[in-house]
Amino acid sequence: MKERIVERVIQGQPSSDGAGVKLSRSLGQSQFARLDPFLMLDEFRSDESADYMAGFPSHPHRGFETVTYMLAGAMKHKDSLGNAGTIRAGDIQWMTAASGIIHSEMPEQQAGEMHGFQLWINLPASEKMKAPRYQDIAAERIPELRSGDVTVRVITGEAELGGETATGPVSGISTEPLYLDVVLAPGATFSQALPSGLNGLVYVYEGEVQAGSDGFSPVVCGNAGLLSSGDAVTLEAGSEGASLLLLAAKSVREPVVQHGPFVMNTRDEIEQAIRDYQQGRFAAEPVETP
Repeated sequence: MKERIVERVIQGQPSSDGAGVKLSRSLGQSQFARLDPFLMLDEFRSDESADYMAGFPSHPHRGFETVTYMLAGAMKHKDSLGNAGTIRAGDIQWMTAASGIIHSEMPEQQAGEMHGFQLWINLPASEKMKAPRYQDIAAERIPELRSGDVTVRVITGEAELGGETATGPVSGISTEPLYLDVVLAPGATFSQALPSGLNGLVYVYEGEVQAGSDGFSPVVCGNAGLLSSGDAVTLEAGSEGASLLLLAAKSVREPVVQHGPFVMNTRDEIEQAIRDYQQGRFAAEPVETP
């Protein structure tokens, strides 16, 4: 078995999106700050309402998936077909925009902490023009493994801890993603199988963590550590513990042409996406919800 190590670190940078929501962006700062199939990873975290109250008003997506995971606060979702729901602490929404959907995510609170993540995952060309689909997963549906000083929430994929195995509730994703929320006490370790066909990374949102016994120094809070090839990874928390996202998925291995919220394979497809959006052709078919 070959152990994975961190071979590159992407430092999170202050940014803003939507109508001015303040956030930290690690993946997605440029085309060189990606890991196929992951296009972007943002963390938004503040207890100052001015940093998030403007939210993410109606905007389009085509050609990829958006994954919103909340740790604190609440966001109300609406889409162009009239679907609506609220993502609260511990919930996740996995939206496959595919051929196109218009949606909004607006804070449903006036004060208090807002903390969450948005991940963008590319779709292969064969799926970019399929009907949109989303999976709203409430916190109680996400399995949690606990053993000693380690806690793992399994959003998608499979994890094993202390002799118990859990599989996440998100399903039907062709890139076969793994999405784990891992909390480690000071000095605690967690090992996870990562088959060689998956690209993987860790994003640390509390403390710091070392991956493997070689490679870069520990990945610190606010940074993403891209993992080398291998079959498994062992994560060890620093002296103050660590909380992190462990992400992995099959690479798409296709050209990526992005124009804002549109991610396609060619410039012609981008221009068609813009025309379709301007002419009101997005989400012409019902959104699929399991």
